[in-house]
Amino acid sequence: MSMNKSLAWVVLSIGVLASVKAEENPIILISSNALTGPTSALGIKLTQGADVYFNKINTLGGIAERQIKLRTLDDGYVPFQTVENTYKVIDTTDFLALFNYVGTPNSYAVLPIVTEHKIPFLMPFTGAKFLRTPVTSTTFNLRASYHQEAAAQVEYLITQIKAKNIALLVQADKFGAEVETGYLQAMSKHNLKPVVTTRFRRNTKDIELALAIMIEHDVDAIAFVGTYSPFIALINQAYQQDFNPFYSTVSFVSSHDLFANVKVPARILVTEVVPDPKECMLAVCQEFRQDIKPYKSIAAEQVVFEGYLNAKLFVEVAKLCQDSLTRACLIKEMSKFESDFGGLKVKFTPDQHQGLNNIYFSLFDNKNTRLQ
Repeated sequence: MSMNKSLAWVVLSIGVLASVKAEENPIILISSNALTGPTSALGIKLTQGADVYFNKINTLGGIAERQIKLRTLDDGYVPFQTVENTYKVIDTTDFLALFNYVGTPNSYAVLPIVTEHKIPFLMPFTGAKFLRTPVTSTTFNLRASYHQEAAAQVEYLITQIKAKNIALLVQADKFGAEVETGYLQAMSKHNLKPVVTTRFRRNTKDIELALAIMIEHDVDAIAFVGTYSPFIALINQAYQQDFNPFYSTVSFVSSHDLFANVKVPARILVTEVVPDPKECMLAVCQEFRQDIKPYKSIAAEQVVFEGYLNAKLFVEVAKLCQDSLTRACLIKEMSKFESDFGGLKVKFTPDQHQGLNNIYFSLFDNKNTRLQ
């Protein structure tokens, strides 16, 4: 065998061994979110966005020659199933962190488990206050809080829409209670209270009675707390009854899906925690658009983008621990991480485990009414 061929064989062997090593010792992240049921679009899109970024990093060699593997379990947005999934992986899987969980009641259900086992609980898809205050050493949020979203909505409804009779329609669970508190606090700063607060059961479209009550109270704006399906049902049924208030809701409803499926005249505000990646000209938005080009079935929209940013944050922090990527190191480095993600300034401190505070507006109006 010639010298050149011998060298080529050595290089090839090293490459194969490195690849085998990366596959044998992956960095495992566990996600439990809704892949089926009324919020399945959120779980699927959040996972898609994360996978786009992780696939890019893995193609480039991973982190310290280790591939990142995101394993996603379906909980159908049912807290009991979230708990069961979490206990299952704790008992059977050697993983680094929990990542991209979806939902306030689901996160609330697993928080005692996370705290007891000192597991990093990274970037859950919820703006719940209990994940932010008081600070929990193992929990880290990238997105702004629901209270910040509620405050921005109330300000818009009062100053731009000139709403006087604001109603709250709230999902009857921990999610609904969290966001309702945010609305009440924001309204109190304007010396206002809801003219009426009504509720509906989670995982249902049971809003008929609530709608009748709001019609009776001459409501001109509805702040809705819930998922996509009952919100669409509300808008359609209200229009059929010649009731046309202004609607607002937080980012747990995908504006991309909502706006595409509103078939009746309506005016809607959805607050967002990341910019619209189709329109945004920040470097990180351009990077995202470039990275999803090969994925023809994935839309360039906010939920996918948030999953992508969550993955980017994990990778940047994990790189700081690449010589010894442990849970303890990940928590230590995350708690002091600060960086500019191509125009999005991310900052964590030991006393502040929320990296972003940005709020954006997605506005829909097919009634030809000017929205400011």
